[in-house]
Amino acid sequence: MGIEAARAFLAARAPDILIIEQASSTATVLEAADTLGVAPGQIAKTLSLRVGEHVILIVTAGDTRLDNRKVKDLLGGRPRMLSAEEAEQLTGHPVGGVCPFGLATPLPVYCDLSLSRYDAVYPAAGARTASVRLSPDRLAALADAQWADLCSLPGSA
Repeated sequence: MGIEAARAFLAARAPDILIIEQASSTATVLEAADTLGVAPGQIAKTLSLRVGEHVILIVTAGDTRLDNRKVKDLLGGRPRMLSAEEAEQLTGHPVGGVCPFGLATPLPVYCDLSLSRYDAVYPAAGARTASVRLSPDRLAALADAQWADLCSLPGSA
């Protein structure tokens, strides 16, 4: 699946959005920001988590940290990262390329409010060397995501 699933999803729902394929890895926030020439916060990282019995995705700005208390308060349980194998099995995308587009399994998606600081963000597109550029609102709409405050910005307590 991976990039082909993301490509098919975008072709069907947002044909104007082009996948940016790079020769080098964009698997980490810093690699992606450097490769794309943008601020680390503009990289929309997708976290694959288990909260209680539920698996969810949280898309957040690349310079944030997941706030366990906020997640527990909103979703009723402590978040735990999925293993790389489980994340790839459930999303259809390899870790470093996980995105909310073309998922192998329908999963609830939350977009963290930290994304709204930017006019454009860059989530992965199903591969460690692929991403797309779009507005945070468009990202949330395409992912059928719910906006939530689940992360903390750098320097905040």
